[in-house]
Amino acid sequence: MYDPADPAPALGGPALDKLTATLTTDGPAAAVDALIAELRAAEDYQGLFYALLMKARVELGVTPFPTGAAGDLPPHTHAPYEDAIRAAARHVGGLLLERKEFAKAWAFFRMLDEPEPVRAALAAYAPGPDDDVYPVIEVAWQNGVLPKKGFDLVLDRHGICSAITMVSGSDLGANADLRDYCVARLAAALHAQLTERLVSDLSARGVAVPEPLPVARLVELHPDLFAEDAYHIDTSHLSSVVQLSTHLPPGPALDCARGLCAYGRKLAPNLQGHNDAPFEENYDDYLAYLDVVAGEHVEEGLARFAAKAAREAAEGATYAAQVYVNLLLKAGRSRDALDAAKQFLLAEDDRNLICPGVNELARRAGDYGALADAAKARGDAVGFLASLIAAKGAPAVSGEP
Repeated sequence: MYDPADPAPALGGPALDKLTATLTTDGPAAAVDALIAELRAAEDYQGLFYALLMKARVELGVTPFPTGAAGDLPPHTHAPYEDAIRAAARHVGGLLLERKEFAKAWAFFRMLDEPEPVRAALAAYAPGPDDDVYPVIEVAWQNGVLPKKGFDLVLDRHGICSAITMVSGSDLGANADLRDYCVARLAAALHAQLTERLVSDLSARGVAVPEPLPVARLVELHPDLFAEDAYHIDTSHLSSVVQLSTHLPPGPALDCARGLCAYGRKLAPNLQGHNDAPFEENYDDYLAYLDVVAGEHVEEGLARFAAKAAREAAEGATYAAQVYVNLLLKAGRSRDALDAAKQFLLAEDDRNLICPGVNELARRAGDYGALADAAKARGDAVGFLASLIAAKGAPAVSGEP
């Protein structure tokens, strides 16, 4: 149930002499209570935990050594001793949370599989300027107790570069809400940083910016900002955030990402980097993609990515088609997405795709003919016949063959 950690620091000689005297005059229970008081006063919380376990053992009339295996105790003591362990862990963990020692507190609540007290304490935590937030980040992000808080601490304390590294190095595919939260904050933060630097550049040239303007408007009004291959933020940060922004839904963060694209497409070609299809035209392509998601220039953007999907498919590659299917779904064109999947991805295994494949899209639409076509293209006789039977509305046969 519990994990004995490093031994606690020993109390000094006078304290031990006092404990010996208490044991002699008042007995084991009083001596344990005295030890608990000494450890609490000394703020030795690891020792306090084990002293509380010793107290439970003494009260149960079993061996007092708290690091012994609970299974070695008499059966009738197992349940009350397990309860005592939980109570001691909650008590000590709570004391550590009050002291904002989150990593030490988490060790106890993790042992109990009770993350909520730590989660609540993290949510309320506002670090001071000199606080070491690394242990908090470890608990919040790496241990998954409150990952949004962990991300916020990294972005706000350590900057965009560290935050990008955190997101890029984590598999957030299974947690779309967290991914979108992180990407939204990155897009807004980078847009704000870029806006500040563009305004500063213009001010240094004696150009007044009378009112706050978004990045897209600033670069439209002042093309001279890009003279002599100038740039204003780390181009690798720009590229990373824009690529991540394809996950964003419509909203302010997406608009920030579109502004970043508007800036990126004005950079000198050697500063725009290189991307594979369907984003080989760099920020022009990303802006077209994000515009569709935002509900602007939709037909033009979809036609752009349809042409890329067809061109790449003719060369035996389907990644562009997968991007196109996802974009159609983001645009609310589910029927068109199925048609595109049937055109480009019919023989593909859904498990290898970054978008829903023909099988998934056909099931959503109740299109059993498409399911049969996909199974036939894969040589899946079972799936083919099952689709034909389902199309006829035949009842399922119960029982085992």
